[in-house]
Amino acid sequence: MRQETVLPPSRFLDRNTPPHIVTLVLIAGIAALSQTIFLPALPEMAAYFATDYAVMQLALSGYLAGTAILQLFIGPLSDRYGRRPVMIGALVILILATVVCVLSTHIAVFLAARLMQTAVVAGMVLSRAIVRDMVPVEQAASMIGYVTMGMALVPMFGPAAGGLLSETFGWQASFAALAILAVAVLAVVVADLGETNRRPLASFRAQLAVWPELLASRQFWNYALISVFVSGSFFSFLGGAPFVGTTLLELSPGMLGLQFLYTAGGYMTGNFLSGRYARRLGLMRMLLIGNGISLLGIGLALVFALSGHFTALSFFGSMVLMGLGNGVALPSANAGMVNVRPDLAGSASGLGGALTLGLGAALSVIAPSIMSEETGPVPFIAIMLVCALAAMVSIAMLRSDRD
Repeated sequence: MRQETVLPPSRFLDRNTPPHIVTLVLIAGIAALSQTIFLPALPEMAAYFATDYAVMQLALSGYLAGTAILQLFIGPLSDRYGRRPVMIGALVILILATVVCVLSTHIAVFLAARLMQTAVVAGMVLSRAIVRDMVPVEQAASMIGYVTMGMALVPMFGPAAGGLLSETFGWQASFAALAILAVAVLAVVVADLGETNRRPLASFRAQLAVWPELLASRQFWNYALISVFVSGSFFSFLGGAPFVGTTLLELSPGMLGLQFLYTAGGYMTGNFLSGRYARRLGLMRMLLIGNGISLLGIGLALVFALSGHFTALSFFGSMVLMGLGNGVALPSANAGMVNVRPDLAGSASGLGGALTLGLGAALSVIAPSIMSEETGPVPFIAIMLVCALAAMVSIAMLRSDRD
């Protein structure tokens, strides 16, 4: 295992130093924004392209599947060639693909461009790896918490803004806004992102030689599964919420977009609490507390649905706790993953992210497909509950291995 490298202090817009936390927030935030800004416009987009809602849903599920696969390559590429060139290349691809989305008139062209947009997942992968490059594990969970808290601010108003833009200018406006923001983030990255991977691996062969140690680590898999299942409830929510809001609750796109603020606000608050208390309480306590809060929120939503008191306020309000719990637990799960082999921080981040988004892609398809006006939201909420329970089992397994 290679020695820790002490990096010089960050100076904003000075690429000869490690990146400022604002830059890390922006690269992670633009990746999250690309996932969610268009969600309230999905029904309008299905009508525009004259296709079924299930096909239009591929804009989310296909995107998540693509990012899951891509993360397997982004991490190793950054371990080999550095974080800076990989991030810049990813943003350039995002900008070009988003322009194609705006100009698309055929569903196949749009979905192909949407798949190209997955390059921006580099922002999520590399923000975690860069944090691990910059600070030891004792500080990583705290810093990741602050980064993801700031990141939550960026997409927090994404669905709300996307819904309003869709109502006012048409669905293309949300993608035009994404392209403009991506250009701004690219300018900041070029000016500020100093290279943090000071000891890149000599070759992919050398990298593959040490991968078995990572893959054989039960600790890595425990942390990865916690991240997978904690996030699973959120991705189920992303897949099912547009159907719940539009069909079951009859909300307009703009009003539906505003409902996403509940979950985003809870997530941001959880990230703040993680940044504030992770070093004091430790990873295990943060994981238990966070997933417990998430379980409580999902359980409340299920109770409201079963009791016949299912409203926009009862459902999306309960999701505040789900978002809060995710915000508390995920930074610690991610910090644990990338610390198993610090010299493979990018690879560990990419593999863990691939697993997370792979399940997320499946759940984003399953969640809306098992609902109808007759069944109501109960099957959808049950999937979220199963994910939260599976996360608790994974936390217990990690605790057992550590003891």
